[in-house]
Amino acid sequence: MTRLNLKIMRRELCYMWRDHGLRNILLFGPLLGLFLFLAIYHAQNISNIPTAIVDLDRSSSSREIVEKMNNAENLKVVAYPTNYHELESQIQRGKIIVGVVIPENFARDVALHRHTQVLLIIDASNTAYATNASTAVLGVTRTISAEAGIKTLISKGMDPAQAQATYLAVDFKEEGWFNPTLNYAYFLVLAMALNLWQQCCTIAASINVIGETGVKSWLQIKAIGVSKLRLFFNKSVIHIITFMLMVIPIYIIAFGIFKLPLACGIGPLFFFTLLFAIALHSLGTLMSSIANNAVDSTRFGMMVALPSFVLSGYTWPIEAMPRFLQSVVWIFPQTWFFQGFNYLSFKNPGWDFMASYFWALIIIALVCYSLTTLITAWMER
Repeated sequence: MTRLNLKIMRRELCYMWRDHGLRNILLFGPLLGLFLFLAIYHAQNISNIPTAIVDLDRSSSSREIVEKMNNAENLKVVAYPTNYHELESQIQRGKIIVGVVIPENFARDVALHRHTQVLLIIDASNTAYATNASTAVLGVTRTISAEAGIKTLISKGMDPAQAQATYLAVDFKEEGWFNPTLNYAYFLVLAMALNLWQQCCTIAASINVIGETGVKSWLQIKAIGVSKLRLFFNKSVIHIITFMLMVIPIYIIAFGIFKLPLACGIGPLFFFTLLFAIALHSLGTLMSSIANNAVDSTRFGMMVALPSFVLSGYTWPIEAMPRFLQSVVWIFPQTWFFQGFNYLSFKNPGWDFMASYFWALIIIALVCYSLTTLITAWMER
């Protein structure tokens, strides 16, 4: 590497360091995000979900249901409203997430083997709460339904052991693979930190070209005979090295200290991240080449970086998006990275499957850098 290349790199590093706002964002933004998300999602699931029971029957049969609800995992009975409207008011005010209404004549209908219905209400305005509440309630209702079915068979003269064997003849065994505890922190924490990291990287890269061509120093650089290729190549090398130095402590803390799952080795993940950093930089550089000034370029970067995580399909399946978006989202490197990151961290399906994700990032980088070269040359002329 020539002395001139090293001088250009050192110059760019000094510029990045002197920009206090950019320096603090690059140094502390993703790390603070990682600790924040770890603190928020440290629990494997939501427990002590506020539950209320309206017992309109007040019989021994209804008290059995009340007892099972009190003993249910992750549910916490905190209120016993006397009527439906009182329950509705508490749910509207956010005091209750799960409501159980046991109807009048419940015990009589059960004794006479009549169809009866217990109303289960779940506040679905918060989907995280609603999902955990639904799982907790489902476990209780399965138990109650099974016991009621067995009692019905016994009342018809069947031997208790035979009744239980008949009713439970088919046993559904549920297994969670790759994240068996359904730990939300495993799924979301590191991805959210990497999302913050990619936003910082995209915004930083979005001033790569306009940060030079938009100031008078560009004329001095041209005057001393430094070619655009050499200048921007060396600037880009420093940017990408900086991006990777930012992500190293994130991975050390996530995998080394907090033991988040990593199905593949750290080598493949680090190389995949490097390709993503290059693709991100190429995208930011492309936006920088078409902007009129640094402010506009930063705005372009934010417009791409902020929604890209949602569009990547990590938190919401791409297949559930509108059809016109299902193809568009794959032009962004964030989609390829976060989809591939999920496979590498949880499943490690092998190179034959993952090769397309690696190559996609390489192709995106080549296309964006090529377009940047053409646009910069055209605008200079």
